[in-house]
Amino acid sequence: MSALDAYVDAWIAADVDGIAAVAAEDCVITECYGPVYRGRDWVRRWAETWFGAGGIVHRWDVNDRFGTADREVAEWTFECTWAGERAVFDGASVARVSGGLIVELREYQTTAPLYDWQGTWR
Repeated sequence: MSALDAYVDAWIAADVDGIAAVAAEDCVITECYGPVYRGRDWVRRWAETWFGAGGIVHRWDVNDRFGTADREVAEWTFECTWAGERAVFDGASVARVSGGLIVELREYQTTAPLYDWQGTWR
């Protein structure tokens, strides 16, 4: 299993220890909403706080992925409840890995629902 797959699976399982375990001690994770978490301890604190505040990952479907010896990329659809609001959005994660751990991870998300363009914009 890739480091990025293990990370996604741990979030789906609400497994704070699993999330932290796949992060390198000195990792940098940049969430698609803007926060940057530096180091495994901050990643753990983020996950504990997120789940503790009622965050729920309903699904995190990886639609496409590829990797090299030190890079992993995944396109995905994410569905969660945060602050009482359920949301679904598409995005991508780009990770640098070393020794089976995530050293850097940057997430990107769509900013609006996708639609087929028919000559005008919504």
